[in-house]
Amino acid sequence: MPNTPHNAKQTLRETDLAGPVREYLVAQGYTVRSEVRNCDMTASKGDNLIVIELKRSFSAGLLFQATDRQRLCDSVYVALPRHDALRTRTRWRGVQRVLRRLELGLILVDLDKEPAWVDVVFHPVPCDRKRSSRARRAVLEEMAGRSDDYNAGGSAGTKLVTAYRENAIRIACCLEAHGSLTPRELREMGTGQKTTSILNSNFYEWFERVDRGVYRIRAKGRAALKRYPELVQRIRNEIEAESPEKSG
Repeated sequence: MPNTPHNAKQTLRETDLAGPVREYLVAQGYTVRSEVRNCDMTASKGDNLIVIELKRSFSAGLLFQATDRQRLCDSVYVALPRHDALRTRTRWRGVQRVLRRLELGLILVDLDKEPAWVDVVFHPVPCDRKRSSRARRAVLEEMAGRSDDYNAGGSAGTKLVTAYRENAIRIACCLEAHGSLTPRELREMGTGQKTTSILNSNFYEWFERVDRGVYRIRAKGRAALKRYPELVQRIRNEIEAESPEKSG
């Protein structure tokens, strides 16, 4: 039976995936039966039982079903149309990572080929959940570098207060309060060991050098401080409390 290209999701049905996957499994020596106790497709060879869930696209619902099928056997696969799974590289990596973590196999079906092309991308195997000590350390260091939680979880399209940005804001507040200062003077005010590199790189273009080793805040820096009122007010209060006039 000729295959019709399925470039639009709305024209694709889960049953369109069934035929190519069934033919592939039969060619591998499996006995295949469809819609057995809520499983889209089951296949057996000797004592080996596998379950395949067919879906038009990757979704949470697919994961719910596939992981539920793991109560029946260890070998559970999800079958997806190739054009949906490979829509973007980032999404493709994410799909693979989630499926591997859940110890599910992945089958891609290319219905635009004649005959339809079936590719078993990977089989369900126990997941070695390796953790990156470097990534963990980076998270802890970033958390330690922030004095409080100035961002709303789930934010998108906003300038986040990172540890680096908070450090730059503290430097800007000190320069605003005391005029031109050297990196050493700034560090004595608590701006940290990265003060010199932040001033030299001037990533946000908030600072300018007025003499050798002497810096001041630019108008752009003063304007930027208005975007972080809570943090800036906190730093200003700290600077005021530590000023010689107040302490005397």
